[in-house]
Amino acid sequence: MLDDVQADVAGADDWSAFRDVRLRALRDAPSAFGTTLAKAEANPEQVWRERVRGPGPLLLARASRMDPPVGMAGLFVPPEQEQCFVWGVWVAPEVRGRGLAETLTRRLLALAPAERDVVLHVTEGNDVARRLYERLGFETTGVVEPLREGSALVVHEMRRLRTSRPGVPAPAR
Repeated sequence: MLDDVQADVAGADDWSAFRDVRLRALRDAPSAFGTTLAKAEANPEQVWRERVRGPGPLLLARASRMDPPVGMAGLFVPPEQEQCFVWGVWVAPEVRGRGLAETLTRRLLALAPAERDVVLHVTEGNDVARRLYERLGFETTGVVEPLREGSALVVHEMRRLRTSRPGVPAPAR
């Protein structure tokens, strides 16, 4: 099944597919995201449309545009900052362990501005994700924050220093 899956940048018409995969991700892995299922379900259509528009690319992984996504990952690229942020990386249980999270993350790194550091947050205890990001050149910064307001869970910040070769792990320091 994974051989058929493509990770493509979402277009404006993909807002409902994004909404569906995001809600599925929040149901499956609520401790991995900075928002809750209840808050996301309450979002009106306009919010979903805005999320797809950016700033920054949103990737949806699926076999064809007619199929529901089995993965997602976003890159927030705020104007006039020296860093951008990976968010929302998630892969459906039925395709986990086959490299799709790495494919999504590498694709995001290839789309990231080369002159910016890339930052992400990993929930404490999510060692599979942490190891993936380490393989791709991310390092923990020592910054630890609550996952979200009212949560006992914490996230660790990881950073990948800018590189002139997007999509390739940064050189070891």
